[in-house]
Amino acid sequence: MNEDLEDLRTAVPGTRTNELAPSLRARESQNVTFFSDRFPVFWESAQGANVTDVDGNRYIDLTAAFGVANVGHSNPYVVSTIADQASRLMHGMGDVHPTEVKAKLLERLAQVLPPDLNRVFLATTGSEAVEAAMKTAMLATGRSAFAYYRGAYHGLSLGTLGISGIDKFRAPFAGAIAGAENVALTFPGAYGDVANGEAAFARTRAELGTRDDIAAIVIEPIQARGGIVVPPRGYIELLRGLCDERGMLLVFDEIYTGFGRTGEWFGFEHEKIVPDIVCLGKAMGGGFPISATVAREDVMSAWPVSRGEALHTSTYLGNPMGCAAALATIDELDRLELPEHAEKLGRAFASRLDAMRAHPDVREIRGRGLMWGIEMSDTDAAERVVTGALANGVIVIQAGAEGTVISITPPLVITERQLYRAADLLEAAIVAAGEHAK
Repeated sequence: MNEDLEDLRTAVPGTRTNELAPSLRARESQNVTFFSDRFPVFWESAQGANVTDVDGNRYIDLTAAFGVANVGHSNPYVVSTIADQASRLMHGMGDVHPTEVKAKLLERLAQVLPPDLNRVFLATTGSEAVEAAMKTAMLATGRSAFAYYRGAYHGLSLGTLGISGIDKFRAPFAGAIAGAENVALTFPGAYGDVANGEAAFARTRAELGTRDDIAAIVIEPIQARGGIVVPPRGYIELLRGLCDERGMLLVFDEIYTGFGRTGEWFGFEHEKIVPDIVCLGKAMGGGFPISATVAREDVMSAWPVSRGEALHTSTYLGNPMGCAAALATIDELDRLELPEHAEKLGRAFASRLDAMRAHPDVREIRGRGLMWGIEMSDTDAAERVVTGALANGVIVIQAGAEGTVISITPPLVITERQLYRAADLLEAAIVAAGEHAK
């Protein structure tokens, strides 16, 4: 594994970034990229756990580019596999004339998932996978309402906004989702919340009341965009029982937590239960866009047999390059034993993070595997840490409904040396942010 540390050759942001920023701002929708005097930098290349910007500055990446690069940025095997596939077949007709690589991917997914999860719908983005799960649940149960969690992030398409738990994403489009009879639940485990699984479950049962029209409960094993919130032990198991009791399906959004991130192949494996439907994405293709909705056969069979026109499909369903990338990524996760690496390194890293709890602006630190969140005192403090860390040579992002959490989700190929160096630089940014606030 590559062990390069940070290497800053110019000020951050550098001259070339500052030259590119006005051009992008002049053409891109103003709602997309945030700009300030200290943020962002324009990326030029990335390898392993490192990112290099257009000014030649090298950073240690603690984001894996939104949790995508689990097998490392530009993993050589994944890159060569995509190139080989592109030279033979870049695009197919996913729901008309299948490809061999698509069939191979479905078989490979079956090998890393529990045996009961054996029917797959392929897509391109995470929100597509979640919408396919929602449609599947509606067909399988004959119900149309969903239970979701405050703080949840399942994508920003109109369908997924109906089960989004972050108000700022929902509010501008409330008119389009107001008719949904969905139920918002409290996700347990955030700062100051109940730490007991049974108490958290009792609250969930009370919030659901006597509703008998819920098709599914949709949950992330660890809330990612919501602030790296880990539910207390026992809660998920009790939730599984409640779904069985009321005829609801249990849908796990593993788009961020899947493929080794939490120290297991999938986050639900920590809980010793199996969901009815699981949504996969982000790290699945190692950087190439591909996602999947995987369900039990009896659940997925609610869809009618195709008679030549699929009821739910997309142009890029089963794209050959995406399938090849996913196969290569799964092989690399297996070959490099990255779920095991994440579990081992994550346990050691937890001790290093403990030292940061003493800083006055740090309210809580929580996580599992190589998925951690540092909750700061407020949004401004978190923003100062993000920009300060960038200036120090470390890339992190904010999370949480109000942006108060520093999210740490590095590529799983990161070495102990890189991770601990990044932690030192991050802690220096936390100290500097606190001094700035005085």
